[in-house]
Amino acid sequence: MFIARDTLSHKSQLSQRPRSLSLSVSLSHRAVSGFLVPRPRFLEQMALVTTAEVCDAHSQLIGSGDLRVLEPIFQIYGRRQVFSGQIVTLKVFEDNVLVRGFLEEKGNGRVLVVDGGGSKRCAILGGNPVVQAQNNGWAGIVVNGCIRDVDEINGCDIGVRALASHPMKANKKGIGEKQVPITIAGTRICDGEWLYADTDGILISRTELSV
Repeated sequence: MFIARDTLSHKSQLSQRPRSLSLSVSLSHRAVSGFLVPRPRFLEQMALVTTAEVCDAHSQLIGSGDLRVLEPIFQIYGRRQVFSGQIVTLKVFEDNVLVRGFLEEKGNGRVLVVDGGGSKRCAILGGNPVVQAQNNGWAGIVVNGCIRDVDEINGCDIGVRALASHPMKANKKGIGEKQVPITIAGTRICDGEWLYADTDGILISRTELSV
């Protein structure tokens, strides 16, 4: 989880706060170690602990494989350059029906990770589904494949990563696999894991992180 630097710098104040908090917190915050931490969407305007610093702080998790770094193959799109959330996995190939179907659902701060087989022959994500994802509360979308309608996507308040842009649309056969383990950018990713992204890169964690 990305934590504000100001939060980390006031250890003496935090140690005096109650360690037990109600789990019924607002959507803008979550409880970490007995105090409230803003969720990622509220942290973008603040000084953050970066993915690089998370890696430095969690070398043991990296060594064990509980924290992995995706290979740097993705381009950055969308207005939200920093995002995180629980992962929903999807495996398709040059077909976007299931992608659109997921993004029409409520995202609840999750991140859709799509293994598009690395195809650069068409786009499996376009502007309309990204607008829907933004409106439905998805934190981000990571596509091992191509997108299109880049200008529209860059105007959306959501994080998007993809290999490249391509003007051709995908097939609409509805073929694919939902919520299955996938392997992209040299890393195996399972449904329900956690993703953390910023301009330095993308991390995958077996569990939700705190710093």
